[in-house]
Amino acid sequence: MASQTLKHRPKEEPTTTATTTATSSTTSHKYRKDQKLAMAKRGLRSLAVAVAIPAVGTAASISIAGATLASTKPSWSPPVWAFHMGSLLMSALLGFSSWLVWAEGGFHGRSEALPLYLSELFMSLVWAPLVFGAGFPRPGMAVCVAHFAVLFMLSQSYRQVNPIAADLIKPYLAWVSFLAVFNYKLL
Repeated sequence: MASQTLKHRPKEEPTTTATTTATSSTTSHKYRKDQKLAMAKRGLRSLAVAVAIPAVGTAASISIAGATLASTKPSWSPPVWAFHMGSLLMSALLGFSSWLVWAEGGFHGRSEALPLYLSELFMSLVWAPLVFGAGFPRPGMAVCVAHFAVLFMLSQSYRQVNPIAADLIKPYLAWVSFLAVFNYKLL
């Protein structure tokens, strides 16, 4: 009987190459995990900056504008705090949209995107102090019309880089349209 003479083969001890391969595999996995974590942290920091810049600018604009409306405000006018909250929300949305474009390299590839973004920021910061603070609805109306045009061009520019970023500008276009109607009623 041949089966009685069979011996079990002893288990092979892991060789040093197998051990070093397993160790280097674990080390490279940990290294990749650390790299991904660092990249995620950088992304979150850049997102926070992209949202904070327009939001802080809008908050400064709101503090300059004050909390009063003209005495000739329309009867359907929301309270001033609603204007300010809407402006803050739209600024944060624009910051997120711009971050999406920046993350895909859109400000480098699209030469008109950054100047349009900066001019939009300027116009969004100027409108509230003009209308609420100084009580100048005519220049405010001109700013609203220019603001809408710049936002529309910005949306078109962003669409070529990231369609989602362009779609995030649509609520802002609606907001500026509402501000233009409100501003028109103040004339």
